[in-house]
Amino acid sequence: MADEKLIVFVKAPRPGSVKTRLAKTLGADAACDAYRQLVEELLTELSRLTAVELRFAPDEAAAEIQPWLRESWQARAQGGGDLGQRMQAAFADAFAAGASRVAIVGSDCPEVRAADIRQAWNELKSHDLVIGPAMDGGYWLIGLTREQPELFKGISWSSEHVLAQTLQRAKAAGLRIQLLRILSDVDTEKDWKDFLNSSLE
Repeated sequence: MADEKLIVFVKAPRPGSVKTRLAKTLGADAACDAYRQLVEELLTELSRLTAVELRFAPDEAAAEIQPWLRESWQARAQGGGDLGQRMQAAFADAFAAGASRVAIVGSDCPEVRAADIRQAWNELKSHDLVIGPAMDGGYWLIGLTREQPELFKGISWSSEHVLAQTLQRAKAAGLRIQLLRILSDVDTEKDWKDFLNSSLE
């Protein structure tokens, strides 16, 4: 397999289970439609990359994810546990399969470009950890050259502390860190409207 691998965390597009913050103002069906649009925009941008795996949830959603797969891409269930445990498992599987530079992105950030992924892989040639900071205090990408379980334990997931806590653990472990550009996730109605407006420009 390729030395480089990209893993995209996605959810089955089911009303009520995706974009729950957005659903509070838009409604579950509209929020689900928004999620589909965000995922499709992201995957279209990434479609020129070949070493891609869609890591989906829930675990029985393979058929719902199938339309998003491109030729040469793979799909695999995320498995159980919190977000940190699922990301750690994804990294472990990728390294066990022979990859040496692995990046994970979520499906909430439609601004991610194929060039961002290539930059992450390139930075991993000289760094242990690459992170793409998000405006909300989280991150839109995390890349590693080997397993680093300490980066995924005791993190306040879905909070504004995720990035700071992760960097704190990385520095304590003596990792060589590189940050990418800051991007915005789409979580709220304002985020969604900003995304739609930018798409029209």
